[in-house]
Amino acid sequence: MSQDKRDREAGDQNRRFCPRETSVAVFFGTFENKVDRKGRVSVPAPFRQALGRSAFAGIILRPSDRNSGLEGCDLEFMEQLNDSSLEANALYSDEHEDLALTLFADALQLPFDSEGRIILPAVMVEHAGIGERACFVGMGSRFQIWEPEALERHKAEARARARDKKLTLPLKPGAGTGS
Repeated sequence: MSQDKRDREAGDQNRRFCPRETSVAVFFGTFENKVDRKGRVSVPAPFRQALGRSAFAGIILRPSDRNSGLEGCDLEFMEQLNDSSLEANALYSDEHEDLALTLFADALQLPFDSEGRIILPAVMVEHAGIGERACFVGMGSRFQIWEPEALERHKAEARARARDKKLTLPLKPGAGTGS
């Protein structure tokens, strides 16, 4: 079975569990795809579908400042980050400059080709240590791209931290009721 067919089936399955439309792209699931000699990798079909509402036909990608993964999102999420930064900090303050440089300076707009692939820039490949395979990991309003073995280590560490801290997430009133 081809990767795109598996992605489509996963997307069909995911839609059954998330039937309501949202104004924010939501990414979930983990997909491992081949990276070709030119650095091209197919963005999973469910992710492309979530990104379909975006004003930009592609993804925004930046190296994570927290780990060896790459942070991905749509243009609208970056606009929300910008607005939040401006609300929290004066435009020319040190805090705003620090956040702006961290979040935006290394971010790149990567357009989809006709087959739904992006080209991973060498600087991103180097940061993440990506070789012949890359894992796309849904993180809610954003996603990450990882080298597969590094992802497994990171997931184990994150799950251990969440378990040790007994992390939970309270639902907003009305959430999960289908209303």
